[in-house]
Amino acid sequence: MEDIRQAVERAKIESELRSAPRLEPMRNRAADDRPAERKRSLREVKLESAFLQSRRIVAHDGQDPRSLPFDILRTEVLRAMDLKGWKTLAITSPTPGCGKTFMAINLALSMARVPERQVSLLDFDLRRPQVGRTLNLRATEGVTDVLEGRLDADNATVNVRAGSSNLEVMPTGSSSNPSDLVASSATTKFLDGLARHGQTQIVVLDLPPLLTGHDVISILPHIDCVLLVAAVGTSKVSEIEQCKKYLQATDMVRVVVNKAPLATTHGYYY
Repeated sequence: MEDIRQAVERAKIESELRSAPRLEPMRNRAADDRPAERKRSLREVKLESAFLQSRRIVAHDGQDPRSLPFDILRTEVLRAMDLKGWKTLAITSPTPGCGKTFMAINLALSMARVPERQVSLLDFDLRRPQVGRTLNLRATEGVTDVLEGRLDADNATVNVRAGSSNLEVMPTGSSSNPSDLVASSATTKFLDGLARHGQTQIVVLDLPPLLTGHDVISILPHIDCVLLVAAVGTSKVSEIEQCKKYLQATDMVRVVVNKAPLATTHGYYY
C-alpha cells in the first residue's frame, strides 16, 4: 500500500509540474550589454577628413606620418595602463593654450584604431568645452546634461567614425556653475562608474587646465591616471612644478611637451 501511495503522489506532482506555466530563462545582462551591441544603438557620425585636417586632428589615419608621435604615445600609455589595470585617463595642462584638447582627441583616435580596444572620449572641461567644436559635432548636449539628470549617458554619446577609428564621444556644453557641479555627488557617482567598464575599455577625459580653478582637484580622486600637457612658449617651469604638487597623490603616466618644432620635412609638432 505504501508503494502505491508514493506512486500516486509522484504522479500528482509530475502532473502539476507539466501544467505549471513555463518560466522564461533569465537574460544574461552582460551579454546584452556587449559594447558591439551598444555601439549600434548610439547616434553615429562620420567625421569629415578635410575638417579634421584643418584642426590638426590626424591620428585617425595610421598612414599619415603625422600620426606617428600619437601612436608612440598611445603604445606607452596603454602599456602603463594595462600593467596597472587602469581604465580612466585624464588629460590636463597647467594653463589654457597648451593643446590639451588637441592631444586628448588625437590620442583617443589613435587608441581607437587598435581593433580590440573600446575607447570613449569625454569632454569634462565644463568651463570651456572644445571637443565637440573641434570634431565639428553639432550636438550641444552631453556631460553637463548627464550630471544634471536631463539625459542618460547613451543619449548623450555619439559614435564617431574617422578613417580606421571608431570612437565614442560625449561632448558637453558649458555649465553656469562648473565648480559646484564637478564637486557634486552626481559627478562622483558618474566618474566612479567609469571604472566598471569592460576589460578592453579605455575612457579618456579632457579636463580643464589644472591651475585655472579647483575643478580638476575635485575630479582627480576618481580617475586612474593623468597625462599632463605642457607647451613650448606657453608653459613655465614654475607652473609645471606647481602642477606636480597637485598631482602628488595621482599616478601621472606622462608629461607631454606640445608645440615643440621637429626637424622634419613636414614641420609638424606635438
